[in-house]
Amino acid sequence: MNCPYCSHDSTRVIESRSTDEAVRRRRECDNSECQRRFTTYEKVEMAPLLVVKKDGKREEFSREKLLRGIIRACEKRPIGVEEIDSLVDAVEREVRREFEKEVPVDRIGEKAMDKLRTIDGVAYVRFASVYRQFKDVETFAQEVLGLLNHKS
Repeated sequence: MNCPYCSHDSTRVIESRSTDEAVRRRRECDNSECQRRFTTYEKVEMAPLLVVKKDGKREEFSREKLLRGIIRACEKRPIGVEEIDSLVDAVEREVRREFEKEVPVDRIGEKAMDKLRTIDGVAYVRFASVYRQFKDVETFAQEVLGLLNHKS
């Protein structure tokens, strides 16, 4: 590991800690004139997961795209950022565990809706209305009635 300050090619690890997603290492430059400290992170590189869209096209799975959709559904709802992040993490974990290389887009949407249903009914219906492309008020009403029946 090269020092980011002096580019010396030797550093030593002072401390290592594992987090949920990476290994955090505190390092120190071995150059006697520098000896500055810095932090590095090691993260496991996941094999790309392709999402098979409804029209048959494929694109790489994007956690950020899923996160944006769920944040949009949760706007002005009493749902914290940590809860949204853990929901997206859970969906991604389940999808990667269940599918190795390709996942149909509907499986991602269904998993996200299942998780939203348990957290907040309004956010669930908002997400479902976009995901399922409700065409009329009757479809919307059926989804709300289904949610009410599911809760009781």
